[in-house]
Amino acid sequence: MVKKELLVLAVEHTILNKIYHIRGQKVMIDEDLASMYHVETKRLNEQVKRNSKRFPKDFMFTITQREFENLKSQNATSSWGGRRKLPNAFTEQGIAMLSSVLNSDTAIEVNIRIIRVFTRLREYALTHKDILLQLSKLEKEVKGNNKDIENIFMVLKEILEKASKPTPRNKIGFKQYD
Repeated sequence: MVKKELLVLAVEHTILNKIYHIRGQKVMIDEDLASMYHVETKRLNEQVKRNSKRFPKDFMFTITQREFENLKSQNATSSWGGRRKLPNAFTEQGIAMLSSVLNSDTAIEVNIRIIRVFTRLREYALTHKDILLQLSKLEKEVKGNNKDIENIFMVLKEILEKASKPTPRNKIGFKQYD
C-alpha cells in the first residue's frame, strides 16, 4: 500500500513540474503531454488539428517565440531545440478535452491524474488566499497596538508569499570540463 502511495506522489510531482505559467494561465506543453501519453508529439498535434473545434483558444494556444525562448531557458535542456514549430500549450480544460481525442487507456489514466493535480493546485491557491485575507483582517484589528504583533504578521505574509511562488528548477544535462 505504501509503495503505491509513493508511486502516486512521484507521478503527481512529475506532473506538477510540467505545469507552466504562461499568459496568466497554468498550462502544459504538447511535448510533455505526448511523453506522458506515450505518443509522439506530432501524433498528439495531428489529433488536435483533426478535432480543432474541440480546442478553442481558452483550451489551447500556440506559444510565441519569446515564450518559447523563456521555456527553453527555464528548462536548460537541448531537447527543446529540435522543434520545427512552436509548441502548443494546453489549459486544464484543453487537457480534459484531450481524453476525448486520444482514446487509449493510458491517455485516460494520465488525464485523470493531471486533472487531480490541477484541482489540488486550485485548492492550495484558495487556501493561501483565505489565510492571507484572515491575516489582513487580524492585522487591521491590532494595528497600532503592538509593534511585535505587526512584525509577526509581516513575517507570516512573507513566508506565505514565498511558498506560493514556484521554486526555480535545477538545470539538468551534462557538464563540460576544460
